[in-house]
Amino acid sequence: MTSGKRLAELLLLSTALTYPGAALAQDTSPSEEAATATAVDVQASDPEAAEEEFNQPDISIPGGGEIVVTGRRVRDVTRSSSQVVSVLSSEEIARTGEGDIAGALGRVTGLSVQGQGFVFVRGLGDRYSLALLNGLPLPSPQPLSRVVPLDIFPTSIVASSLVQKTYSANFPGEFGGGVINLTTQAVPDEGFLKISAGISGDEQTTFSSGIDYYGSDFDWFGFDDGTRDVPPALQAFFDSGNRLSDLGVDQQAIARELGNPNLVLTQNIDSLPANFSGGITGGTAWDVGSDGRLGIIATASISNKWRNRSIISQSAVDADLNLDSDFRDFVTDNRILVNGLVGFGLELGQHKFRWTNLYIRDSLKQSRLSIGTDFQDEDSEFSQDTSWFERELINTQFVGEMEFADLDIDIRAGYAQTQREAPYEYNFTYVRTNNANDPLGDTFINVLDRQTGSASVAFSQLKEDLYFAGIDLSYPVADWLRLTAGYAYTDTDRFSSRREFLFDANTGFDDAVGALRPDLLLGDAVIDFYNIGLIETTQSDPAFSAALEVQAGYLKTTLTPTLGLTLDIGVRYEDATQAVNPVEVFATPTNSGSSTLLANDYFLPSATVTWELTDTFQIRANASRTIARPQFRELIFQTYFNPETNRQFNGNPFVVDSELTNAEIRAEYYFGRGNRVSLAGFYKDIKNPIEVFSSFSDNTQISGFANAPSATLYGAEFDIQYGYDLIDWGGWFESKQAIFVANYTYTQSELQVSSSDIARVFPFADQPATNFFRDGVPLTGQSDHLINLQLGIEDLDRLQQFTLLLNYASERVTSRGTAQLPDIVEDPGLTVDFVVRQEVDLLKRPFELKFEARNIFGRDNFEFQSNGTNRIEINTYEVGQSFSFSVSTEF
Repeated sequence: MTSGKRLAELLLLSTALTYPGAALAQDTSPSEEAATATAVDVQASDPEAAEEEFNQPDISIPGGGEIVVTGRRVRDVTRSSSQVVSVLSSEEIARTGEGDIAGALGRVTGLSVQGQGFVFVRGLGDRYSLALLNGLPLPSPQPLSRVVPLDIFPTSIVASSLVQKTYSANFPGEFGGGVINLTTQAVPDEGFLKISAGISGDEQTTFSSGIDYYGSDFDWFGFDDGTRDVPPALQAFFDSGNRLSDLGVDQQAIARELGNPNLVLTQNIDSLPANFSGGITGGTAWDVGSDGRLGIIATASISNKWRNRSIISQSAVDADLNLDSDFRDFVTDNRILVNGLVGFGLELGQHKFRWTNLYIRDSLKQSRLSIGTDFQDEDSEFSQDTSWFERELINTQFVGEMEFADLDIDIRAGYAQTQREAPYEYNFTYVRTNNANDPLGDTFINVLDRQTGSASVAFSQLKEDLYFAGIDLSYPVADWLRLTAGYAYTDTDRFSSRREFLFDANTGFDDAVGALRPDLLLGDAVIDFYNIGLIETTQSDPAFSAALEVQAGYLKTTLTPTLGLTLDIGVRYEDATQAVNPVEVFATPTNSGSSTLLANDYFLPSATVTWELTDTFQIRANASRTIARPQFRELIFQTYFNPETNRQFNGNPFVVDSELTNAEIRAEYYFGRGNRVSLAGFYKDIKNPIEVFSSFSDNTQISGFANAPSATLYGAEFDIQYGYDLIDWGGWFESKQAIFVANYTYTQSELQVSSSDIARVFPFADQPATNFFRDGVPLTGQSDHLINLQLGIEDLDRLQQFTLLLNYASERVTSRGTAQLPDIVEDPGLTVDFVVRQEVDLLKRPFELKFEARNIFGRDNFEFQSNGTNRIEINTYEVGQSFSFSVSTEF
């Protein structure tokens, strides 16, 4: 590559904004991605470090005079930041081929993706991670979490992602494992329009048989056409504040409206279609006045995916793992993700302003059939579930960065709202007694008595509003000293409700009628003739409201006492009030649940020392204190059924904040363009970690939350990134580069529980902590070993990439075992993917083609309990290989 071309690339690099505004990442064509690979988010703790001015030697020209070529280059942010950070640039995200940012982050050192798109940092659960969008906080649409699941963010709207693992005072104090800051696409320098489309499928699903129910006409688009609106009689009942048992409540009128065949009748689909996706992104910019620039960018996309799962679902009755139940579940999911982004940017001299608006809608249509045996009753059971889950995020945020001589002023404000609605969650259970003396003993029947079959429907909703504002002031007191001070305010409000109803028949219900399929079983004639009524199972705890208000101020200084030595020292003060209250929905009050109020304030210090021993080698050391607050649902004593994990949860008003003491030391060596290797050790001491425990209530497993006395976590990380030019190989390799990226994380954690420790679990008196937790067991979600490997060949002149990706995670506990049962363990194992990206010229226009092969060796999902002798499967199913092909072009 010529020096002129390298200079052109350097001049193309966009400068980065400091946190919290995040980088104004440039949207580029594929061939330009290499030039912008390092134009990524930059930490406020080191706002100057991302840029270095350089001057080319003076160039003499005929006739005297000279030309001084001045440009700016962006250093490797991982190296130049005063904190420990990992960065995924737009190029690196594209190389992984992942469709959502959670999948891409799963390739970062020390990160793993678990559950419904939650990112765990160094084995610490989602409660110990912080997710930001352009530096501003995000609300969550999940009932059991205040952390937003990152699988709802498609990579098409994310320009880069920064993961900071050492705490600095300018970040919120809820920083247990780290912070993940996503940067959306920014305003371009010139107009462009990019269109993309793709198809995909997997061998377990695509063109195979599955199950579905009709729903509504717009289901394929992720929206409902009104079919799932709350029916009039039920809505009138909700509005009245009555109970079902109150005089004047017409239970039959409500029941008749709840048997819509379009929502309860599952059908076999002989051949499920292929998945599809499509997107469009465009932007432009104009000059404003003599020194201003105004730009706009907009993007929209949709994806529609199907997935089949044949699940082995077993439960044990004792520590020997003798079976309590043994079921096979067949589930077909149809997930539709729709998103849109509109962003405006304005530059006026040294001042920069950015207004970003984001909309994401994630809809899941699920059909489930289960058949198996309940060994307690020696009955066979058949059940059918149909459900529809909508998750929605609306976010608008403003960031302004102003420079007045040496004084930098950053202001930011935002509003975000998430919603989750799950209307018409149906369950029908049919029972076969297997009694040879019973004429219907070999027939599955549902007599709606909860003993010989049941039918239920639930309506749930969640809404969370988050307001955020802040200001930062930064001033260089001396050449070697910069002071930064800031204030931040967040206000979060959540309302959550779930109303579940059981259909209830009297003793005169005909067994033969109980053999009817669900839509006929709930037909108007059956409801009227047998006087089918309703029972509200959530009457004691239908809804709750929650709020969290945090006011914070911080002071931070960056010192360079001598060349090569940088100290980043700060302290943050946070005052927080967190409240959770049951909501009374009935006109006649009840004493459901209990209110919880946590009011705490903390001083959270942090210090990071970076010692640059040579131009290529540096050492960092960090120490800090951080916190983790309980999730809203964990603080209220209400029973909640999580349909995604098929488990019930009870909150605990006695849960308190967790406090963490963190330490880390890291050695980093940089060699050549973007090549680096690092080795780190880390340690965390956690006071009052919040853990999940299990118990039985009427033979039903209930999971709860409580503070364990303490826990420790420690480990080591190693990562290497190396690119090697293949020009000496000649021929096809002359313009190629080999890419090698690898990282390994070793983590150990353990709960520390002694016989004298006490656990507080509502509504009981204080009990020995050993009744709930076992000493020495690891924290939930922590794998001892995480390994990522990328091997690739890339063209340096145009887009051409071949990348092999390997990911390995060792076993990890997902839930504590009930009573004396073993813990529930997940075994992710090894997955291997292959991604090809190629630019081709078609119709005199460049097109990007992308092919992906995922899970090439067909690693399945394993979640089980084992006592060393016997093993039962909790949530085990085949995953199979998947393939996708997409094409995009830019105008």
